[in-house]
This record gives sequence, structure tokens and C-alpha cells, in this order.
Amino acid sequence: MTGTRFTSGEMDRHLSRISREHPDLYRRLDIERARRWSGDFEDLEGRTGDDFGDPGSGGRGESYLRAQTRNVQARARGIEQLLGYIRAGRGAPLKTVVDVLGGDGLVQRVAASLCLADVAVLTCDASPYMVRAAWEGDFPALLQRADRMLQRDSSVEGVLVAYGSHHIAPRDRAELARESYRVLRPGGVMVLHDFLVGSPMDSWFTDVVDRYSLTGHKFEHFTRDEIRDCLTGAGFPRVDLVEMADPYVAVAPTAELAELALGRYLSDMYGLVEIQRTRGADADRWVIERAKDVFRCPGAEFSVRYDAAEHAWTAVLPRTAVVGIGTRSV
Repeated sequence: MTGTRFTSGEMDRHLSRISREHPDLYRRLDIERARRWSGDFEDLEGRTGDDFGDPGSGGRGESYLRAQTRNVQARARGIEQLLGYIRAGRGAPLKTVVDVLGGDGLVQRVAASLCLADVAVLTCDASPYMVRAAWEGDFPALLQRADRMLQRDSSVEGVLVAYGSHHIAPRDRAELARESYRVLRPGGVMVLHDFLVGSPMDSWFTDVVDRYSLTGHKFEHFTRDEIRDCLTGAGFPRVDLVEMADPYVAVAPTAELAELALGRYLSDMYGLVEIQRTRGADADRWVIERAKDVFRCPGAEFSVRYDAAEHAWTAVLPRTAVVGIGTRSV
């Protein structure tokens, strides 16, 4: 996975594998559009950074993957709700979902762990390192920009844009919504998720991730109005905005270990290398204590509780996301 440029030949190999192993997903793709995009990417690669690339390229992708491997269920509660908005849509009982910011296929992994047999997810990401990691996990994946989707017109039931939508430049967000509208079938659902400007998550990125991570984190989060305007401007006749609990969760044999596991998850998830370097063995404790402080808000406190049925302790760090749900006319 490390240090290899993405080529048109690699795109062709990915398309071929989707064709063989996931023919229904393949039928949703615009193959010529995909090949043109891979050629354009080949020309551009190296001129733009990849925060989720391998360490050799200055990215934090390796630690991000480590976080997902150690704790698949950390964001499962939120992922289940997000897929639920699409599963509730009209149309075919099996919902084909484009996971626009799919990384290494976490949404697919969570859907499988929850036995959600009514969704078929295609992981898409603009990072070759993430796309290769998804394939290594046997999850179908495609290199794709959020504002340059590779699906055919009116071909899928759901588009999910979550866990990183603030990485999409403000100038590209309207096109993201228009592209999502284009690829959705009548009755299809676009889900646009973010943590708002001024939220505890925004503070976490500004005060902790930007300061202590390898890549920094200077990205503009969405506002509530921007989410609504993106969806209505793209043509969605019905747009709903909802607040959604989207906690981080860790489970361990003791309360202490559950807290430390959540600290380690956050440290790896955001590549907090400076904390790891300066705090050493105390890094995980420092990270979780800092997170408790940042995410403290009335009615949603950090908690550690014992589950007698599971004989385990569960640590929960609360977060609240805002989700825009755009439904295309039938």
C-alpha cells in the first residue's frame, strides 16, 4: 500500500474486480467517467497533499487505520443511524449506497457487524492509501472525489457524506450536493453529516488536532444554514435537518481500561503524534482527560458504566452532529 502512485491501470484493476465480485455495484458505475477521472488524478497526484496517506508522504493514514482496526464499534451508533435515514427511503428494498468519504470501508464493516442485509455499500475516497486499505479488507472501493462522482445518473438509492465532510472545500460543496442529486434515483436519499462551526468537535479539531497532529487540521466546518442551502440548491424538494447523538464508544474489562482505550482510539484516529512523543506512557490518559473537558456539555456528560450481561465496562464520549437529509422527488 505504501509509496506507490495511483495509475489508470490500478483504476482498471479495481473496476474489473468490482465487475467480477460485485456486478450490481458495477452496473451503477459510469466506466468512461471513471477512466477519465483516473487519468486526471494520475496527472495531479503529488501536487496535492493527502492527510490520510502513508507516513512516507506525510499523512496520518497508518494511525487512522490502526484506530479503526482496534475499535470497529467506536462510531457504530452514529453509523447505524445514518444508514437508517437511507434505509427508510422509498424505492428498492435493497439500498445501494455510495459512501463518499468512505476511508478504508468502516461503514461497510459496521453494516456487516449489524447484519444490515438491506444495504450494499460502495466505499469511495480521494486517498489511494484508503482505497487500497479497503480492498485489503475485501471491501469494494473506488478512488473518487466527493464533487466528481463516478456513478451513472439516477443509479443509486443513497449517498452518504459523513465523518469528514468539513474536509471538502467550501467552494466544492455545492457541486458535491449537485453530484449527489444527479446519481440518486427518484426517492433516493442524500445524507450530509457534520459537526457544526463552534461545536465541541470543532473545538477539538482546533485546540487539539491542529496543534498536536502530524497533518494539522485547518478545515471549515459546515453551518446549519450551509447544510440546508447545499441540499435545496442542488434541487432536493424536501430537506430535513436533525440533531443526532454520535458518540465515541470503547468497551473493556475494567473502567480504567475502557477510558484508556478511548484515549488510545482518539490518539490514533487523529494522529496525535506530539502528545505521544511528549507524554509517553501517559499519552492515552492525557488525551481522554482533554476530551472529557472539550466535550463536556449539559445533559451529555462522559460516562463509564458496567454492563452485567456483557461482563464489561463501556466508556461513552458524547458528541452531537447535525444531519441534512435530502430526498429526491419520486
